[in-house]
Amino acid sequence: MSGELELMLMIAGMHLLGLIGAVALLLPALRGGPDIPPRPERGSDDGWGHGPPKPPTPLDLPSGGLPLPDASPPRVRLRDHRRLPDLLPRRERRPAREPERQPVYQ
Repeated sequence: MSGELELMLMIAGMHLLGLIGAVALLLPALRGGPDIPPRPERGSDDGWGHGPPKPPTPLDLPSGGLPLPDASPPRVRLRDHRRLPDLLPRRERRPAREPERQPVYQ
C-alpha cells in the first residue's frame, strides 16, 4: 500500500470511530423519556381562570417540638451590632513571675 492510501484509510477509520461513539452517546438521549401519563383533556366548559389543582394543605401540626433536656442557652447572642470579643468575658491574665532574687553577700 502506498502512504497516501494508508493515510486516507486511517482518516476514514477515525471518522468512523467518532461516528460510532457519537451514536453510542446520543442513542440513550434520543430514546423515549420516562413514562408520564397524559394529562386528561378538559372540556371546553371549564371556562377561564381555572389553573392547575392546588396541592393539599399541610396539617396544622406544630413544628419543632419540645426542647431537648440537655439544651441550654448560649453564652452570647449575636443579634446586634456588637462584636463577639466585646460580648465574651475577658480571660484572666496569668500573674507575672517574680524576678529571681540574687543572693546578697555580706
